[in-house]
Amino acid sequence: MTRPASDNASDIHSSGLKATWPRIRILRLFQEATQHHLSAEDVYRTLLADGEEIGLATIYRVLTQFEQARLLSRLHFESGKAVYELNEGHHHDHLVCVLCGRVEEFCDPEIERLQHLVAERRGFQLRDHALSLYGVCSDPACRARHGKREIDD
Repeated sequence: MTRPASDNASDIHSSGLKATWPRIRILRLFQEATQHHLSAEDVYRTLLADGEEIGLATIYRVLTQFEQARLLSRLHFESGKAVYELNEGHHHDHLVCVLCGRVEEFCDPEIERLQHLVAERRGFQLRDHALSLYGVCSDPACRARHGKREIDD
């Protein structure tokens, strides 16, 4: 569900930042996006396509500020480039397609239980963790763009 810009401004203020237009617009973009994991370049291209000119340097600065304020979380998948997602306050893991880059979030109680059990058996008290599984998605468009050889490698 999309929240109005005034809620964005109060979210930004409550995180200790001034609610500038670029900050409000970038936060709204993350809240409205159908793709939940965006790089700085994705944000730039989307804003440009919407007719809004916010410089790439400003976008990087805002993303860093939002990460520090815990409005966004930064992730690094196999591609090595940073992507950001809204920090909604709940843990989840990721499935990543190695061909098209699609990312799907999931939470599985059994996997969570096993991770805690593994840590405990090895004498660790788990504080945090991140799990990313890499594979090939079932999207026919992805499979059509990449040949059988690439999929089977």
